[in-house]
Amino acid sequence: MSTPFYVSPQQAMADRAEYARKGIARGRSLVVLQYADGIVFVGENPSRALHKFSEIYDRIGFAAAGKYNEYENLRIGGVRYADLRGYTYDRDDVTARGLANVYAQTLGTIFSSQAEKPYEVELVVAEVGESPESDQIYRLPHDGSIVDEHGSVAVGGNAEQISGYLDQRHRDGMTLAEALKLAVQALSRDTNGSEREIPAERLEVAVLDRTRPQKRKFKRIVGRQLARLLESGSAEGAAAEVSGEDEEE
Repeated sequence: MSTPFYVSPQQAMADRAEYARKGIARGRSLVVLQYADGIVFVGENPSRALHKFSEIYDRIGFAAAGKYNEYENLRIGGVRYADLRGYTYDRDDVTARGLANVYAQTLGTIFSSQAEKPYEVELVVAEVGESPESDQIYRLPHDGSIVDEHGSVAVGGNAEQISGYLDQRHRDGMTLAEALKLAVQALSRDTNGSEREIPAERLEVAVLDRTRPQKRKFKRIVGRQLARLLESGSAEGAAAEVSGEDEEE
């Protein structure tokens, strides 16, 4: 009788974590940054139909890197959770912290289960507050842990290098145009340190804008509005773009 093949639990979990990390790293990076009037999501995405960023609820946005079908399932589940909680209790009871806890439980259960492979996804859940101090940004890696982030966060691709670049240059009170330019500069840096150009049509950009009078603070930045923001570096230009027409909801 042959001896059964044995793998220690520690080694099995390490192998699953390595598998998930490699899958996430194959995707394109994205960044989430705070700016004076809210939170901006920026990523390289040539597809106009398959979004990396989405609205979950009034003040809550969702960003994900990794396998699209897996994070799309998580996004749909988050929308259902938020709608049900807001309908059953109150709209103010739907928070990024509560949603992050739900995602953490789901990802943690899948990661520790030997019956299925771990999800190759990394999520960011963000909520815009009444002031920059009350903004919330949570990063959720593949294993279901929760990391409370401030200022800026990068996931997917060469996230570590991009995070280091953002940490050195991001500052409080940036205008939307300044934050967007910084995000694009960070995303355009290759692993060897050289820079490449990312055209506007390959960018996906969205914001949670606390100054919007509507309950729903999520807005996509596309077309001429995105081009003007990329060209603008002044506070006046950024303010004019945010107060301008919504090109897409």
